[in-house]
Amino acid sequence: MPTPQERLAKALESLKALQEKTGSSAIRSRVLTRTVREQLLKNGFIQEVMKGWYIPTHPQEVDGESTAWYASFWDFSAEYLTERFGNDWCLTAQQSLALHTDDWMVPKQLIVQAPKGNNNIIELLHGTQLVDSKASEKSFPSRKDRHEIDGLQLYSLEAALIACPPVSFLQSPALLQSALATVKDTSELLSRLLDGEHTHIAGRLAGAFRNIKYDRQADTILGAMIKAGYNPRESDPFEDELPTIKLWTPSPAVNRMKLKWQTLRDSVIEHFPKAPGRPNNISAYLERVGDVYKLDAYHSLSIEGYKVSAELIDNVRSGNWHPDQNEQDKEQRNAMAARGYWQAFQAVQKSIEAVLRGENPGTVVQDGHNIWYRELFAPSVKAGLIKNSDLAGYRRGQVFIRSSMHIPVRYSSLPDLMPAFFDFLKEEEDPAVRVVLGHFIFVYIHPYMDGNGRMGRFLMNAMLADGGYPWTVIPVEKRTDYLSALETASVDGDIVPFTKFLADCVNTEVRPIEGK
Repeated sequence: MPTPQERLAKALESLKALQEKTGSSAIRSRVLTRTVREQLLKNGFIQEVMKGWYIPTHPQEVDGESTAWYASFWDFSAEYLTERFGNDWCLTAQQSLALHTDDWMVPKQLIVQAPKGNNNIIELLHGTQLVDSKASEKSFPSRKDRHEIDGLQLYSLEAALIACPPVSFLQSPALLQSALATVKDTSELLSRLLDGEHTHIAGRLAGAFRNIKYDRQADTILGAMIKAGYNPRESDPFEDELPTIKLWTPSPAVNRMKLKWQTLRDSVIEHFPKAPGRPNNISAYLERVGDVYKLDAYHSLSIEGYKVSAELIDNVRSGNWHPDQNEQDKEQRNAMAARGYWQAFQAVQKSIEAVLRGENPGTVVQDGHNIWYRELFAPSVKAGLIKNSDLAGYRRGQVFIRSSMHIPVRYSSLPDLMPAFFDFLKEEEDPAVRVVLGHFIFVYIHPYMDGNGRMGRFLMNAMLADGGYPWTVIPVEKRTDYLSALETASVDGDIVPFTKFLADCVNTEVRPIEGK
C-alpha cells in the first residue's frame, strides 16, 4: 500500500501534468480524480473557488492569503466564462479599455455581458464578484467589434471608445485619455461611427480628442461625419482639462504612467516637506549614510520577510561570513540576502556621491540601478540559488505582488516603460516628487522578478539625497502601514497616504537595533 507521501507525490504529478497541458491557473474538478483532488486539497496545493472550480495554491500560505487568487483571477475568469458561454461573452467597454492600456488590476466586481447571462452576482474569493449581465442583441458587440486577449473576450479598442457611456469620461478620465492617445489613425473608429450613425458619440469623441490636444483626430471625425450628411455637435466629455502630455508614445503603458505621474504630483508637493537643498559638506553626508547601513539593512530586509539578525549583518560587513566553509550559512537564503544588500549599499553610495556632486539624479539612477541589482543578487548566483541569467536585466515573465490586487505591467511593456520612467525622474523639477513618485512608480511597474522593494527604497534614498533630505529608513514595525499605503496608491489612485507615510519616516529617527 502506498504511503501518504507517495500518494501526495502522485497527486502532484497529476497537477503538474495538467498545468503543463493547459497553461491555465483554472482547474475544473472533472479533470482530476476524486482521490487526487482530495490529496491536493488536504495538503494545501489547490483551493476551491466555487463548486467544481479550483485554483493552485501554496501550502505555506496562511489562511486568508489572497496572492494565489489575484494571480489566478484573469485565467480563472477566462476559463469559467468560456465554459459557460463559449465565445458569446464580453467584458464591459470600460474594462476592455483597461486591458487594452495594459492595466491588469483585479477589479472588485468584474461585469460581463452575455446574451445568455442571468444578471447574477457570483461571489468569488476575497470579496471579488463576477456579474453575468444579460445583453440584448442590439447591445452585444458583433464579432468584428470584439478582440481576444489571453482567452478574455473584449471590445476592440475602437468599439470600446464608442460604447463607453459619458459617465466613464468623468469616473475614469486617465483611462480614457490613455486609450484615446493610442488612436493615431481614425479610420477604424470612423467606419464604426458612420455605419452606426453615431452622431452624438462622434461629437463626444471629437471633444475628447480636442481635450488631449489631438486636434487632427477631432477635425477628421467631424469633417467625415459632416461630409456624410450628419451634424455632430462637438462636446467635451471630461469634467476638467486634463494634464497635457508633451510627447505621446505608441505604448499605452507609457502614456498611462505619464498621466499617473502628472495627476499625482500636486498631491505630493502639498503633503511632503519642502526640500532643504543639497548639502555643502558631501563627505559628512556620505559618512552619515555609511553609519546608517546596519539599521537600514535590518529594517529593509525584514520588510521583505528575511530573518536577519544584527549579528549576521555585522558578520557580513566585517567579512566574517563564509558560506563555502559554513554549512549552516549555505542553507541560509537570509545570509545571501544580507551579503547582497551590503554589496548593493556600497554601489548606491557611489551613485549618491554623483548626485551630490550635481549630476542629474534621474541619469545617475538610470546608469546605476542595474549595478545595484546585480550586486544585490550576486551572492545568490554564487551560491547557486538563482541562475546567472537572472541578472541579465528586467524580468522576462509575469510577476505578482503578495496580497495585492494590483498586477504589474506585462514584461513586454518594460523596454518602453523603464526608459520613460527614468525620463520622468530626469525632467521632474521638484525633489519631493522625485522621492515619492520615484519610489511608488518603480514598485508599481515592478521591473524585476525579485528585489523590487529593496531597489525602490534605494532609489528613494538617492532622490532624498538630491533634495538634501537625510537617508531614511522605513521601519519594519510599520510594514503593514507601508504596504497598505502603497496598495491605496496602486489600486485607488490616492497617493496622499503614501506621501504622508514617507514624510513621517523622513522626520522620524528609527531606534537602533541593538538588543534585537
